[in-house]
Order: sequence, then structure tokens, then C-alpha cells
Amino acid sequence: MTNSLRPHGHQRSPLPPAQTAAQGVPSPRPPQTRQPGTAPAQPGAKPAKQRDAFFDNAKYLAIVLVAMGHAWEPLTDHSRAAEALYMVVYTFHMPAFILISGYFSRSFDMRADRLQRLITGIAVPYVLFEVAYSLFKKWGDDDPTHPISLLDPWYLTWFLVALFVWRMTVPLWKVVRWPVPLALAIAVLASVSPDIGDDLDLQRVLQFLPFFVVGLFMKPEHFQLMRRREMRILSVPAFAIAVLVAYWAAPRMTSAWFYHRDSAQELGTPWWAGVVMTLALFGCSLVLTACFLSWVPRRKMWFTVLGAGTLYGYLLHGFLAKGSRFWGWYDDYTWLYKPLGEIFVTLVAATVITLLCTPPVQRMFRFAMEPKMEWAFKRDAAELARDRAK
Repeated sequence: MTNSLRPHGHQRSPLPPAQTAAQGVPSPRPPQTRQPGTAPAQPGAKPAKQRDAFFDNAKYLAIVLVAMGHAWEPLTDHSRAAEALYMVVYTFHMPAFILISGYFSRSFDMRADRLQRLITGIAVPYVLFEVAYSLFKKWGDDDPTHPISLLDPWYLTWFLVALFVWRMTVPLWKVVRWPVPLALAIAVLASVSPDIGDDLDLQRVLQFLPFFVVGLFMKPEHFQLMRRREMRILSVPAFAIAVLVAYWAAPRMTSAWFYHRDSAQELGTPWWAGVVMTLALFGCSLVLTACFLSWVPRRKMWFTVLGAGTLYGYLLHGFLAKGSRFWGWYDDYTWLYKPLGEIFVTLVAATVITLLCTPPVQRMFRFAMEPKMEWAFKRDAAELARDRAK
């Protein structure tokens, strides 16, 4: 995805291969080269690591779009333009996250240290935030009967469940002959199966699965292709067409299709509509995801450091997003439904999610998002990795 004509007249190195992911949608950490005048690394010492700016930039920009989409949701009933933008953003923002998650899950296997990181980086945050969200709904929405159920993810925690399931199935996708068509077939079958139910939000897990599998089999050169100048030029009319189509479709269809959480029958349509919409949205999502990634900066930006905290921002901003509904903020300030109000809401959402991704917030909530939990395991991950290397 790198443009052959570089800014400032110099070339950039190709994207690094995927490495093991710590949690969420992490960035690769290739070893740094030793600077002149520094002491060489000691035998057995781990090389210094650095994050790749491109993927951190992509994650940050995607999480900003997620927050904007949640902020626009109450506006969609009053503004056709807001509904159109909402549909366009929902077509690709989560697929982009999931595709990158799949790309950095390529090296996942059932090795003990990787399973340990999967538990501490995905399973434990799911349990903690599922309980926290449920308690928040009991209090904030004045709903004391709302249950605390780890089998029924509420609001944003579905992504952690899905990521856990997808990572656990990585070894299986590596042995099948046609992984992407198979994953797409599973998504289609899920979209016409109303009896799947709400346990573990399996509809979303299965309907979003193809994007994870696509990312799982992507290579650095695929991202390089998306960064070509031709792709960036073509992305402009592609987004324009998407907005026009969404503006036309806004009063004619429900945006629930973009959530991938219900079957076609549950949305009041015949079963074959699930097949058509799943395939159509899969194609549209891949196109818009590629267009989005083509404009992601490759160099280090002021927001690059925030890419490491996108999972923090994702889970924490949910309290404010839901709180704004519980406490009627949009109803109390009707000027928010005007064009200037919509712009204000957009800027507030971008600002809030940016603050929630900052390093101070990461340090504050690391106990919940990245707990070490050495007491819970027989041997720590570093020791297991050293033993495997020997």
C-alpha cells in the first residue's frame, strides 16, 4: 500500500511481516538497528522493539470513526445526511479493525505463552468490562433487573468475545484449502439462521468472521498495493459514490444490516435477503476498507502513539456513549440536531476518544486491560518462550 512516489523524495522500507499480537489490534514491533556508539546487545538479551507507524495510524483513525459513529446514532432519525454518513462509516470501520486483527494473528498458535497473553489481554478484560457495563446499565439506565451474564455480551464487549474465538480458530484456517470462501459461507449461513440466539453474540462472531480470515492471509505486499497512488486517486470517487448510494438508501433500508448481529428473518426480510446482503456488504466493506487504508499516513504523526491505546479508547468511551442516551443529553439540547450541532458532536467524539487513547489513560487502566496475573500461571510467558527457544 505504499506509494511509489514518496514525499520528500526518499523511499520507505516495506511493511514488516506479522508478529504475535499482545491484544486487540496491535502493531508489529520489528527490532531496531543499533546506533553507532552504543554497546552491542548482550547474548540472550531481547532486541529493542518499535511499533510500525502505519498500523498505529490506521487503528487510531478507525477508532475515531467508531466514536463518531456512536455519536451520530441519535442524530440519524432527524438527519438523512447523518444517516448516510453513519451507513458509510459502519460499512468499513469495524471490518478495518477486524482485518488488521487477523493480519496480526497470523503467528498465533496454541503455544503456552501465547495462550497466556490471550487470556490476560482478551478474556480478562472481557469479564471485567462486561461486569462493569452491566452495573453501569443498572445504575445509569435505572434498570435494576438488568442481568450480569458473561454469555450475553452487552454493547461493545462483543468484539472481545469475537477476537478470542477468532484467534482460537487460527490453526484451523491454516489447514483448510479455501479459507476465505469457507468463512464467507459460514457468514451467509449465519445470516439466515434466526435460531443461533444471543449467546456470545455468535451472529456477529460468524458474520464478521470473513474479514478476520481475509486479514489472516494478507501479506505485506497487499498493504503496499493499497498504498499506490492509483488506489488513493480511485478511493475519492469510491467514497463519493458510497455516500450518494447511502443517501439514497437511508430512508429505504435499516442500518441494522451493518451491525451484523441479526439474521435476515429477525430484520423482517425473507431468508434470501440475508444471502444477498451478506455478500454485497462483504464486497462493499472490503472496497471501502482498502480506500480507507490507502489514505492512512505511513510516517509517524502526532497521533501515532495513540494507536497503542485504541482498545482502551474503544471500551472506555462506551460509558460516555451510553450515558449520553441514559441521561437524555441529546433530548436536553435539541440544537444538537442542527448542522452546527452535528459538527459539534463529531468534534467532541473525536476529542474524547483521542484523550482516552493517551498513555496516561493507558497507565491508569492497564490493571484491567493488560494484567500480568503472574500468580495465575505456573510459569510466566517469558520463561516459556526462552524454554521453547532452547
